[in-house]
Amino acid sequence: MATLLLGINHNTASIAIREKVAFAPELMQEALMQACSSAELGELAILSTCNRTELYCVPSHLSESETQRQAIEQAVLSWLARYHQLDEQELRSCVYAYWDEDAVRHVMKVASGLDSMVLGEPQILGQIKSAYAVAKEAGSVDSHLHRVFKDTFSVAKKVRTDTAIGENPVSVAFAAVSLAQRIFEDLSKASVLMIGAGRTIELVVQHLKQANVAKIVVANRTLTNALELKEKYGVNEVLLSDIPEQLLNADIVVSSTASQLPILGKGAVEKALKIRKHRPIFMVDLAVPRDIEPEVGELEDVYLYSVDDLKEVIDSNVQTRQSAAAEAEHIIEKGVQEFQQKQRSLDIVSSLKSFREKAESIRDSELEKALKLLEKGEDAEKVLQSMARLLTNKLIHSPSVQMKKASAEGRNELVALAQELFELDDGNTNSGLSDR
Repeated sequence: MATLLLGINHNTASIAIREKVAFAPELMQEALMQACSSAELGELAILSTCNRTELYCVPSHLSESETQRQAIEQAVLSWLARYHQLDEQELRSCVYAYWDEDAVRHVMKVASGLDSMVLGEPQILGQIKSAYAVAKEAGSVDSHLHRVFKDTFSVAKKVRTDTAIGENPVSVAFAAVSLAQRIFEDLSKASVLMIGAGRTIELVVQHLKQANVAKIVVANRTLTNALELKEKYGVNEVLLSDIPEQLLNADIVVSSTASQLPILGKGAVEKALKIRKHRPIFMVDLAVPRDIEPEVGELEDVYLYSVDDLKEVIDSNVQTRQSAAAEAEHIIEKGVQEFQQKQRSLDIVSSLKSFREKAESIRDSELEKALKLLEKGEDAEKVLQSMARLLTNKLIHSPSVQMKKASAEGRNELVALAQELFELDDGNTNSGLSDR
């Protein structure tokens, strides 16, 4: 069964493009249904994070030729461009596509953290599991993608347990705090405003606490998640509407929400700076789409960093993971080969079923003829001998014709394969498959 993976990531597209291609979580199920219908997909799951958007597709119709596969890629790309109201040519320049074995290898690398901006970062596995769960709930995942994800999760777990890929805190959250430590002489004295209360924000809070930061305020759309962080880490909680007031005292602002529109605009920050008498603010926007308007970075007393700006910080912290990545590659390659072996075993099932049905059809036809002759009083021994001869001839007719054709064309590998399949030796090949 054909598998197509089509996507963009931090290596192929800027944050400006990635935020346009991001899918809103509340609209994901609807998007899955639209894509399946528009691009004629039998199965589909969509992964959408700050660093990548990937579509894991199984076409409704088996596609072997290059022309057919290009047509499917085009259909998926066209739908993606239409859905996000983007120029298709602009999107095409950022897109990569992998088929079958390469697609499985890529998703295993992504799940294991080998394709992330932060080498070995652990959050991506949870994000893929979430994408799979959403697709299952939407009914857009069937047996094939189920096997792909099941093996992917198994390989990713093995990479985590058998290598040091996850050792040493190297993540976007860690990078944000590391950058803050470079800027502030004593980070423990800084006042921090966090916008959002999801997993990324929690990781940032953890690193801030390890740096002995005491003044942390978490602003969120609702107080439920913020209260959970308060219980765990002793932070203060406020609503998003309180952000303008909190900006007056914040030395550091870190934002990571799932909002489709900016939460913090240039006007609000400019107003706060005047009251602060232009005391600088260090801001890190970890969200895609961005939470903080890019124009905020134009203000003289604001130092604004996006998720892409953290790459230099991240790169300096991944050296210890390089050897672990090589080990992970071996685990992934083994996982890919095992998946392909299982897939080939499944693919042959339908062929074996057809082969058996054809043989049973021939058997039933000859048996019916023999029974009619016996009913007419024909000699039983002669009837059985005739049935056995005709049955044998019909069963070996197609293999015999194909072997003779292969031999005439010099396709000796097919002849050798037939000898193996029918358990023949060179001396018995002709007599064993003679079509009399």
